[in-house]
Amino acid sequence: MSNMLEVADLGHTYGDYEAIGGLSFTVRAGELVCVVGPSGCGKSTLLRTISGLIAPSRGDVSLKGSHLAVVFQDYSRSLFPWLTVQGNVEFPLRTLPRAERRTRAAEALEWVGLGKAAKKRPWQLSGGMQQRVAIARALAYRPSLLLMDEPFASVDAQTRFELEDLLLRVRREHDTTVLVVTHDIDESVYLGDRILVLSGSPARLVADLEVPLPAERDQVTTRTDEAFVALRSRVARLLNVGKPALDVDKWAAAERESLSETVSS
Repeated sequence: MSNMLEVADLGHTYGDYEAIGGLSFTVRAGELVCVVGPSGCGKSTLLRTISGLIAPSRGDVSLKGSHLAVVFQDYSRSLFPWLTVQGNVEFPLRTLPRAERRTRAAEALEWVGLGKAAKKRPWQLSGGMQQRVAIARALAYRPSLLLMDEPFASVDAQTRFELEDLLLRVRREHDTTVLVVTHDIDESVYLGDRILVLSGSPARLVADLEVPLPAERDQVTTRTDEAFVALRSRVARLLNVGKPALDVDKWAAAERESLSETVSS
């Protein structure tokens, strides 16, 4: 299996604050890889450097496919309230002929179970449905790599389970390569083929773990599987080994600079 993404000695600093301390890893084509780490360790900065929203201070990012798409945590700010659901999904396809845009958007909405909501506005939908629209928009772009930054953190538990299962189904049916940043250990084990465990800031790779679970998963059986429970415990232990104290002032300054760079990109 070929590599879809290759990250080599990736590092990023904001002034004198080092957010990422030299990360190297690969994501194979068709794989779903989860990234977990302590709060403030640089997970979102990592995703922004991979996506090209900010330039890394050092290192290389190589994407073997032609396109990537990003799904963010805050779905309410990533959708255009004045556009219909269909219009939002079509938005990144505006360079394509109108007929092709409509066909792709309609297909993507069917994939996420929102075919009948195409004419509604985002504000008429629940939070979980809005995040489905964001996922449909990314899928309509037909990305080689789908990047997701804590995509289910802002919804309730039941909706989160539904969206996790949706992601697994879409990934399986369309052979999509996915990199998910999450703070939720259980979610990383449930979704991932592999889990990348990061240290506290500056982020370094602590472990690259294969997930020994079958491809077919469900919220009840999988989460009670002995292998699931054992891996969840292992990830939790790794996250608490050698966790450095966080310099709050430097962290806050880094977050402000990161947001400024993202907006200006």
